Amino acid sequence: MVWGVMTIALWILLGLAGAVVMTAASRVAIRHVVALSDKLRVPPFLVGITLVALGTDLPEIMNSVVSSYLGHGDINVGDSVGSVFTQGSLVLGLIPFLTSNVISVNRRDAGLLTGLTVAALLIGAWLMRDGILARFDAAILVLVSLAATAVAWRFHAVDPEVKKPVTATGGALRHGGVALLALAAVGSGASGLVHAVLGVSASLGVSEYVVSFFGAALGTSLPELVVNLRAMRRGHPEIALGGILGACLLDASISVAAGPFLFPIAVTSSLALRGAVIAIAVMVVAGLTLALRGKHDRFSGAGFIASYVAAYFLL
Repeated sequence: MVWGVMTIALWILLGLAGAVVMTAASRVAIRHVVALSDKLRVPPFLVGITLVALGTDLPEIMNSVVSSYLGHGDINVGDSVGSVFTQGSLVLGLIPFLTSNVISVNRRDAGLLTGLTVAALLIGAWLMRDGILARFDAAILVLVSLAATAVAWRFHAVDPEVKKPVTATGGALRHGGVALLALAAVGSGASGLVHAVLGVSASLGVSEYVVSFFGAALGTSLPELVVNLRAMRRGHPEIALGGILGACLLDASISVAAGPFLFPIAVTSSLALRGAVIAIAVMVVAGLTLALRGKHDRFSGAGFIASYVAAYFLL
C-alpha cells in the first residue's frame, strides 16, 4: 500500500516537472514563431497550421512510433484520434476562459480545416476496418495529410486587416530552428505528463484504447493548450486557432500513420471506429459553430467543453 502511494507520488512529481518545462519552452517557441512569420511574410494562421501544429504534435508522433514498435496499436490510435477529440473540444473550449478574449474567426478557414480533418478521420476509420494498419495504409494517410495541407494553403482566406509587422532581428532560419527546438522541448515536457497519466491509470484496469483516448490524449494535447494559450496572450489569436485546428488535422493523419509506416500494427477495429465517430462529431460541431458564428468566445467554449464531458459516457 505504502509503495503504491509512493509510486503515484513519483508519477505526479514527473507530471509537474513536465508542466514546468512546457510552460518555459512555450514562451520561447511563440516568440520565434511570430518572428518567423514576420521574416517570411507568411500569414500567421498558416504558420499556425504548419510549424506550430507540427511542433506541438511531436508527442503524439513520438507515441505513435514507440507504441507501434512495442506492438500496442490501440495506444497509438487511441492517443492520436483521442487528441483530435481533446483538442477540438476541451483545448479549443478552454482558450476563451483562460484568456478572456473573443477570437475573431475566418469562417472559410475554420470550415475548411475542420472539413479536411473529418475527411482524414473517415479515411483512417475505413483503413482500420479490418483491424490492421499496414505500411500501405500509413502511406495513404501521409498523402492525405500533405494534400490537405496544400489545400488549406491554397484556399486560405487572407485577412483584409492590415497589422503592424513585428520587428525581429536575426534570420528566418535561426528563428525557425529555435522555434522547432523550443517546441520539441514542449513535447518532451508533455511526455513526462503522458507517462504520469498512464502510470496512474494503469492500476484501474481500463483498456489501453480508452486510457489512451482520454488519458494519454489529454497529456499529449497539453502542448497545444500551453503554446496556443501563450500565442493568445501575446496577441496572436490567428496563430492559436491555426495551431489547434492544424494539430487536429495532423493527429488524424500523420500521428496515426507515423508508427505503422515503420511498424505495421493491429488495432481493435470496433473501438477505433467508435473513437473516430466521436472525434468526427466533435470536429463537425466545432467547424459549424466557428463558421456560423464567426467568432469564438466563452459561449462557444462552454459548448465545446460540454461535448468533451459527454464523450466519456459515449465511449
